Amino acid sequence: MLKKKMEKALNDQVNMELESAYLYLSMSVDFAAKNLNGAAAWMRMQAQEEVGHGLKIQNYILERGGTATLQAISAPQATWKTPLAAFQDAYLHEQKVTASIDKLVNLAVVEKDHATQAMLQWFVTEQVEEEASVDEVVQMLKMVGANTNGLFMIDRQLAARGAA
Repeated sequence: MLKKKMEKALNDQVNMELESAYLYLSMSVDFAAKNLNGAAAWMRMQAQEEVGHGLKIQNYILERGGTATLQAISAPQATWKTPLAAFQDAYLHEQKVTASIDKLVNLAVVEKDHATQAMLQWFVTEQVEEEASVDEVVQMLKMVGANTNGLFMIDRQLAARGAA
């Protein structure tokens, strides 16, 4: 049985994962409006991943006999000045998610909830990948700066994620 304190914290994480999806969908729309269809596709896939993360936690709550509750999701920012600014925001957001996962792990340790600790290890590993993936794009965008040819090449590379 899931303890109420852990259940609430996990439900809060579901909300954060869904807010992440909403943020990435907003970035996708902004990129599409700027004819950066590769970046738009990359962010759309990122949004889908975040929904999957939320559902994974929600299913875990239910498996442990808890109550899964949906919370309000705040409206995300709608536009970004540059692709770099959007990806930097995504990177900062992923760091925030990582910190939240770390707090969940710490709570599971304090609560002596070994099953939740085990489940959360998947998310700990996933967040390393998430941060590295976004940071890679940030570093490429920094490298090309204002060079539109470089941005075009990066956008094509980002489109390949959707084709994989």
